[in-house]
Amino acid sequence: MQKPTLVILDAYATNPGDLSWAPVNALAECTVYDRTPPAQVLERIGNAEAVMLNKAVLKAATIRSAPRLKYVGVLATGYNTIDLKAARERGLIVTNVPGYSTPSVAQHTFALLLECTNQVARHSSDAHAGGWAAHADYSYRLTPLLELAGQTLGLVGFGQIGQAVARIGASFGMRVLVHRQRTTLPPPEGVEYVSLDRLFAESDVLSLHCPLTPETEGLVHAGRLRQMKPSAILLNTARGPLVVEQDLAEALKNHRLAAVAVDVLSTEPPAPDNPLLSAPRCWITPHLAWATKAARNRLIHMAAENYRAYLAGQPIHQVL
Repeated sequence: MQKPTLVILDAYATNPGDLSWAPVNALAECTVYDRTPPAQVLERIGNAEAVMLNKAVLKAATIRSAPRLKYVGVLATGYNTIDLKAARERGLIVTNVPGYSTPSVAQHTFALLLECTNQVARHSSDAHAGGWAAHADYSYRLTPLLELAGQTLGLVGFGQIGQAVARIGASFGMRVLVHRQRTTLPPPEGVEYVSLDRLFAESDVLSLHCPLTPETEGLVHAGRLRQMKPSAILLNTARGPLVVEQDLAEALKNHRLAAVAVDVLSTEPPAPDNPLLSAPRCWITPHLAWATKAARNRLIHMAAENYRAYLAGQPIHQVL
């Protein structure tokens, strides 16, 4: 029996060569591209029946023009790069991969936070440069050090990643406040559901873990930032457009926030004039929180299982 045809449009971020696409190759005649320029998306899909992609964009015109396309497998949890209206009109099955990166993103959230509070890299660089050898005392600090125990951790969003971050925060002895859309179930022990106003006003550390939707775009703006403590730290490992970046840069410059650490920006890669690139006390990593080898391996195997279930007529993790 002839295998169906499948194209992976932007494979490199998921698998730069340290993993195998064998779980997907076992199910389809697979063509793999490391990267696909927007102008070549339709051409590369060609007559394929299925496509997998991470950040490549499937516009309405592409969806309507791909003659045999029936299945779209998103190699990520977020699926805002797909025109869902056009996909629905075409009757496509669209799946995503939830939960694969939860431990890694939660871990990176605290890597960012601990860099803000302890600034390990700065102190290590100074010691290597001779600062410790030249110092009069056995111990010195280039920056204030903040103990997390007793601090209030505020979370916007409480999916799998938000819940994992809450557990880690609690293990540090932090008080945990959460704002989420669905509050029909009682919060876990040690977690309090609060309004956005309370969350922004009371958090010592505010961490974003909600999806990007029309309602959450620009959630963190000048008005919200004015509600925060000047001593507060803002973290974003979710989506860049949740934040109005110019407002955030201004808050840092005017000392209305102590620090910011983000793994995502509004445009990726960023434009050279992105205001956060030159903002003080702002740590930036290049959207890598999800990208441990363990998480990427889970992603490939879960994406293959999604496609296997679709071929069996029982699709799972459906967006559409």
